[in-house]
Amino acid sequence: MKKIYQTLALMLLGLTCLSFAHAFEASAQGEVEFNIRFFDRRIYYVTDGNDPIYVQVTISNNSPFPYRFKLADDRAFTMNIDIRTMTNRQLPQADSLVRKRTTYNQVFFREITIESRESFSFIENIKDYVRFEQPGSYRVRAYVYPELIRNTSVQPIESNYLNLTLRPAVIMGSDGIPIQMDTATGAALVKQPLPPDEVVLYTITARQQSQWERYILYLDPKAMLLENADISRRYYSENETGRLTMVNDYIQNLRNAFFLNDNSDIPSSFEILRTEYNNNKGIVSVMQKFRMSNYTELKLYRYFLEKRDNFWIIVNYTTQGMGTQE
Repeated sequence: MKKIYQTLALMLLGLTCLSFAHAFEASAQGEVEFNIRFFDRRIYYVTDGNDPIYVQVTISNNSPFPYRFKLADDRAFTMNIDIRTMTNRQLPQADSLVRKRTTYNQVFFREITIESRESFSFIENIKDYVRFEQPGSYRVRAYVYPELIRNTSVQPIESNYLNLTLRPAVIMGSDGIPIQMDTATGAALVKQPLPPDEVVLYTITARQQSQWERYILYLDPKAMLLENADISRRYYSENETGRLTMVNDYIQNLRNAFFLNDNSDIPSSFEILRTEYNNNKGIVSVMQKFRMSNYTELKLYRYFLEKRDNFWIIVNYTTQGMGTQE
């Protein structure tokens, strides 16, 4: 009987070892996939850690065998995030990450088993791993260490790349509306006393170049918001704080649409057809062309401007479809 128990124990140990072997073999053969994606994709700014950038981490087992790895209670001992500039300069690690990894403490973990054709996901804040110092464009990549980051005998699993754009930190003006900063120089953008047609030219060109700060410089978001009669009634029924919130929410929606669309509203070319204005009001008519996959869509834009403190400002615009061309 004792020999039978010993035999069973050896068989169980062998199966366990075989299972681990299959797990590592599956990982080595690329049958375990590691992917990251932005959890709440939005516009990101260079601010402190109070403005997190969350990514969803997903490990998928495409092998016919269970896959096992160690997940630390503090995820910083299971994974790492590498962020580089477009010139391949690696960003420095966050100070808190350096402290915890250089201080000797017991690392608590649990073993996760991912069955065949199943996945396991969790959420991480990449600002817990990397210190951002300035706006710009970056490439994000993550690594999972199956036997924890302190065990270098097992190679980590690499994730896909993510492209991350960080905008300059928002600076609020005295009226509670953000001041627009030039991403190229880091200086505050200042309006110039341009005529109405040049204001429209400046705005459309900024849209073509995806320069949000320049695009909104000559726009009046509040006036555009109040063009909707229902919203206007609600606006004037709010107190000062509520009104400011409505305007800021509208600006945020404009910003999100500006960056997160499919580029179908970016004109490939345009022509200013007519400019009319008096001392205080102006209208600029522009034919804009939007290149689609196999045709070009034509739209007539009419920009309505008002002169305020010697500056022409766009307070509204309308669009009219003018057909298509090959």
